[in-house]
Amino acid sequence: MSKVVMMNHPLIQHKLTLIRDKNTGSKDFRQLVKEVSMLMGYEVTRDLALEEVEIETPVVKTKSKVISGKKLGIVPILRAGLGMVDGILELVPAAKVGHVGLYRDPETLKPVEYYSKFPADIEERDFIVVDPMLATGGSAVAAIDVLKKKGATSIKLVNLVACPEGIEEVERCHPDVDIYVASIDEKLNDHGYIVPGLGDAGDRLYGTK
Repeated sequence: MSKVVMMNHPLIQHKLTLIRDKNTGSKDFRQLVKEVSMLMGYEVTRDLALEEVEIETPVVKTKSKVISGKKLGIVPILRAGLGMVDGILELVPAAKVGHVGLYRDPETLKPVEYYSKFPADIEERDFIVVDPMLATGGSAVAAIDVLKKKGATSIKLVNLVACPEGIEEVERCHPDVDIYVASIDEKLNDHGYIVPGLGDAGDRLYGTK
């Protein structure tokens, strides 16, 4: 079963409160999402493999550790997921960035892929799928489906806020994918919004309605 990691670091929780506030404008919202994503990225990358190499400091030769193993890939779910990419890239600037675009079919209400592009060496990378909200779980499941069909075998999901329904759906469809969240909120309302949530993250990031 998926591991669900709740991040209650004081800085994450403080910034998340500002993100939730309806009076926070787009400029500050974007900056806060970037900052929280970077803080969450620290925990998400905690288990990266290390190897020992020999270097020379200004004083002496020594052995020290560098990241080894698979390379990283970041995959935002368009469009709101784009707001989380730069924060993680601050930590791992060598990571490649793929993209998955999805829309909801008005009749079936199922996510439909309209765009995807990934690094060529997809099988060799550990992927971090990012989206500020995990609501019904439909978009996250569809994005992970796309990645797996293209050959990805190591995937983590990172969300600012999630609700129990979305977590359960990802766990049901992709029990091998660990989920990292800053908050597990109460529920979904009748319009599919997370309560208390943070509104429409895409609109708030980019100033649209």
